[in-house]
Amino acid sequence: MTIWDSLVGQRVAIEALQTAARGHGMSHAWLFTGPPGSGRSNTAVAFAAALQCEHQGLGPDCPQGCHDCRTVLAGSHADVAVIRTEKLTIGVKEVRDLVRRASLTPMGRRWQILIVEDADRLTEQACNALLKAIEEPTPRTVWMLCTPTVEDVLPTIRSRCRLVALSTPTAAQVAGFLVSLGCDPERASYAARASQGHIGRARALAFDDAVRDRRQDVVGMPARLTSLGACLASATRLAEVAKAEADEITAQLDAREKADLDAAYGVVERGRRPRDYGPALRDLEGAQKTRAKRRQLDVVDRGLIDLVSVYRDAIAVATGAPAELVNEDIRTDVERIVQTSSPELNLQRIGWIFEAREQMLEFNVPIALALESMMVALRVPTPR
Repeated sequence: MTIWDSLVGQRVAIEALQTAARGHGMSHAWLFTGPPGSGRSNTAVAFAAALQCEHQGLGPDCPQGCHDCRTVLAGSHADVAVIRTEKLTIGVKEVRDLVRRASLTPMGRRWQILIVEDADRLTEQACNALLKAIEEPTPRTVWMLCTPTVEDVLPTIRSRCRLVALSTPTAAQVAGFLVSLGCDPERASYAARASQGHIGRARALAFDDAVRDRRQDVVGMPARLTSLGACLASATRLAEVAKAEADEITAQLDAREKADLDAAYGVVERGRRPRDYGPALRDLEGAQKTRAKRRQLDVVDRGLIDLVSVYRDAIAVATGAPAELVNEDIRTDVERIVQTSSPELNLQRIGWIFEAREQMLEFNVPIALALESMMVALRVPTPR
């Protein structure tokens, strides 16, 4: 077992990073790009482990067991910082904190490494602060940025970074990875197809029945959109399920953060609230509300991608494309959609889904309203 084994279908990228870790083609700034679920941040963390490890995380001398590898992968290495955000943007304050850290000498003998997940969420001010740090790098400092595409960062930033382009793993590669984790081959095959190359999603579908059941409910919606009532009911259900799943994800974290805040201000011990406690609590609750909304949007977004997969399957069946369907297990529903539509209509439907996605993510349209409008547009035509 090595630090690279969890990266599925990225052989070319891994070979390039291993070569760099050995000192050939090393750069002070890296840009990891790839579609959602391809493992951008996981690849960056694995590379950070290889850079901090005397054995590059390879071979019998380091079977992912040395102190440096373990601490980097666990997120506790003193010279590796990972910036993540539950907000919609990464602000200049967070980047300036990283820039200050980048100016420090590493505590260990090797590198000071700064990993920015979702670098496409950087505000304009944050980008400018980051650009200056990358333009004037300090010795033994390495920046790693993760974005879906190269266009998601400023040209001046990407021109100073070495690019590592990750690809979407094939269904066979994902299924093989799931089987290696102990998943039943049949379920691994389903999860690999349904996840469409998203590794985290594939693991959830393979090992969590509730996740699989929720997806089955979503992909069954297109065939049920036969009336206005059914459309509105489907929109309501998708919104409610997304909120419930988001609340489930954030509830424990919210409670833990509140307990930590109370302990920090002595509320638990003294039973009274210091003057500064109220503003701090309001800030925490505001951040938690923002995080909850983002989580709900993430869950809805995943559902929209599942809907798109059904209409793509319908286009494939109608045009006789030889590829295996993403939703092979509901082929009967897909064929029913084909009988009541055309490839052109289903292509339009995919466009309407992405319009709803843009309304929610870019223009802050209320989730329920965007979903209702979308579901009505997707309605199955009434036979003449």
